[in-house]
Amino acid sequence: MFDTFIRRRSRRPQDVDAAAFESTTVSLSMAVPRPPERRGDERLLPTLRVAKMTGAMGEQLIRIRNMSAGGLMADCSRCPAVGEGVQVEFSGQSIPSSVVWIREGLIGLKFDQGVDLGELFAGRKPRHGFRPRPPRLEVGCNATVKLKKLYYKVEVHDISLGGMKVGPIDEYCIGEPVVVVVESLRPIKGEVRWYSDRRAGIVFDHELSFDELAEWCGKRLELASLKAAYKH
Repeated sequence: MFDTFIRRRSRRPQDVDAAAFESTTVSLSMAVPRPPERRGDERLLPTLRVAKMTGAMGEQLIRIRNMSAGGLMADCSRCPAVGEGVQVEFSGQSIPSSVVWIREGLIGLKFDQGVDLGELFAGRKPRHGFRPRPPRLEVGCNATVKLKKLYYKVEVHDISLGGMKVGPIDEYCIGEPVVVVVESLRPIKGEVRWYSDRRAGIVFDHELSFDELAEWCGKRLELASLKAAYKH
């Protein structure tokens, strides 16, 4: 089953470098991936790419470069210390892991137990009319939702590359196009897709980039640290 995910087409060296950024290289080995070398690899279709990592520093998104049954290598904006335990989330599945190496914005994570890659990817196979939900970061910040001539002052409960959950808001907003303005982020166009208990889910018309959301989260963490230092 796992073989159906693998690309077996040969690539020129320049194609390999471009694909390494856009997709996740996968190995059936139990070894933790090391920093990249210039070589051709069999590659997965770009389905993983972004995951959520939770540790002592809080939540953040990581961009996966290489993955094996024993661990992964990813871009990381705020790297935990070597030896620290973290949780890596893939589409709702949380995998206990530990940091084994750090190098220039890259991080190597070892899974506490080997992962069945076939089962993991089978669980992510998209169904007809269904788009897998990107990992969400829990946040507590204010935003303004503009719907036609109305403006709602809301709290953002969580955010991902593809959308956010906000509230309070009215039920009649379902299906309506909106513009969300969050401090330090550009205005984001989207649509209200669901409503429950005065909370709503907004799906963005165009996904945020990994770098954009990671930079925004970094600014929030820096601001929170400054506020905490000022109080003391």
